[in-house]
Amino acid sequence: METKPTEISSSKMFGGYNKRYKHFSPTLGCSMTFYIYFPPSPSSSSKFPVLYWLSGLTCTDENFIVKSGAQRAASSEGVALIAPDTSPRGLNVEGEADSWDFGVGAGFYLNATQEKWKNWRMYDYVVKELPKLLSENFPQLDTSRASIFGHSMGGHGALTIYLKNLDKYKSVSAYSPIVNPINCPWGQKAFTNYLGSNKADWEEYDATFLISKFHDVSATILIDQGDDDKFLHDQLLPHKFEEACKNANVPLLLRLQPGYDHSYYFIATFIDDHIRHHAQALSLK
Repeated sequence: METKPTEISSSKMFGGYNKRYKHFSPTLGCSMTFYIYFPPSPSSSSKFPVLYWLSGLTCTDENFIVKSGAQRAASSEGVALIAPDTSPRGLNVEGEADSWDFGVGAGFYLNATQEKWKNWRMYDYVVKELPKLLSENFPQLDTSRASIFGHSMGGHGALTIYLKNLDKYKSVSAYSPIVNPINCPWGQKAFTNYLGSNKADWEEYDATFLISKFHDVSATILIDQGDDDKFLHDQLLPHKFEEACKNANVPLLLRLQPGYDHSYYFIATFIDDHIRHHAQALSLK
């Protein structure tokens, strides 16, 4: 089993390179792919801070790299982009592909506790395995300077991972995140299956709940949400998170963007703002 990453594709873009890698993940028990966008290097000794992107339901590691246009700003800001997949693949667990919002392509960035879904450990993969793999195999990356962002299910992942690991990430942002999964159908379905019926376990992966426990968030959390997003009112619930941040005195910039939907057109429109938000935090020593 090759745990070291093998390069499987490379494409030049804005002076840097999109490189895709494959490796065997002991955490997930299967082969995984991920992308790194390396910005152009001013010198052979320069090290780039890293910005992790977590994608949403149905996505792979490719969606963000192909559709977001993030590389232009990442190139000019000198930030490496890391885009992992959204779930384990190829395990052929019964029912893993029965619906688009659970199982394959829907890992929810948690560690499942139910035996059937024991390989669904995307939280450990993103927080522990991947950073270690990057620091051991890519000397041009400075994994000690890291930030995280994501979309929808990935926005949920970015916010919860950030809040539980304030020592590991300099900043967080999200597009249309699932901020209160214990109170929406997507979250309830995923959490019931992955975590069982104990609601206390669910709360560990709910950003709105977690905010109340963390009063030492100093960096402003940036969230962009389209007001024409069809999932806004029943799945995403940003105002619940806004209220929780207000109560906990956590700095939040929630921008409701008129006319925008849930798609990558929306993500691409505001991506430069997000890259700059993180580049600024990553440049602070």
